[in-house]
Amino acid sequence: MSNLFTTRDGTQIYFKDWGKGPVVAFSHGWPLCSDAWEPQMFHLASNGFRCIAHDRRGHGRSSQPWHGNDMDTYADDLAQLFDHLGVKDIMMVGHSTGGGEVTRYLGRHGTSRVAKVVLVGAVPPLMVKTPANPGGLPIEVFDGLRKAYLADRAQFYLEFASGPFFGFNRPGAKVSEGAIRSWWQQAMMGGHVNAYECIKAFSETDFTEDLKKIDVPTLIIHGDDDQIVPIGASAMLSSKLVRGAQLKIYKGGAHALGDTAKDQLNADLLEFARSGEVPLKKSA
Repeated sequence: MSNLFTTRDGTQIYFKDWGKGPVVAFSHGWPLCSDAWEPQMFHLASNGFRCIAHDRRGHGRSSQPWHGNDMDTYADDLAQLFDHLGVKDIMMVGHSTGGGEVTRYLGRHGTSRVAKVVLVGAVPPLMVKTPANPGGLPIEVFDGLRKAYLADRAQFYLEFASGPFFGFNRPGAKVSEGAIRSWWQQAMMGGHVNAYECIKAFSETDFTEDLKKIDVPTLIIHGDDDQIVPIGASAMLSSKLVRGAQLKIYKGGAHALGDTAKDQLNADLLEFARSGEVPLKKSA
């Protein structure tokens, strides 16, 4: 089932709602949409979970407002979606920018509705290099993304998907033309201003204090060959900031683990979703 709901500022948010059971909510990466999570949603929904995923404002099939293209608003949209659906005891899963969205949600709205958290190739604590974050990427990297985006958005997206996102630029990589086309199609559905401003949101938002507020079981998954969100300044730091976090490193893993390490990620998400569940009593 898929639906639309309207936020307080009039933005229409598209979401998918598959399956029945404990709730798992997925937040997608830039500049994609909820379609990016379909392999994981299918797997968990087929194994007794209710899977919810939305298209972030300005992305996918959601409306494309000129305003609100920032992490605080993304987090508040998600909170309103949870209120709309009346869900609780959620396992929140966020990839890349979606990992920032999940983390900011937890920082702003707490964990009253949340049971578990999974961050996959996620941008926290901070992507851009600053005096306090010397391991980050120089601002010139993100300025370069914006310049290429404005020069020829469609070509920029094509090159991004064909190369570093999936790791298809690595020697011996098994390239999927279908994955590239799917990525490009999802990206082109998004709004021009929305994806442009989201570059600042995912790269310059500092999630350090949000991470420190997380007080539920947390699994952090990252590929050690992630060319988009380098592991050293992201997962390695986040796993120390979140109390009791479990860190899983995928050897040789690219940024797009939901595609390039689909079976492993599906298994890890299902195992974590099931962890701590009380088994049903067998009848005598």
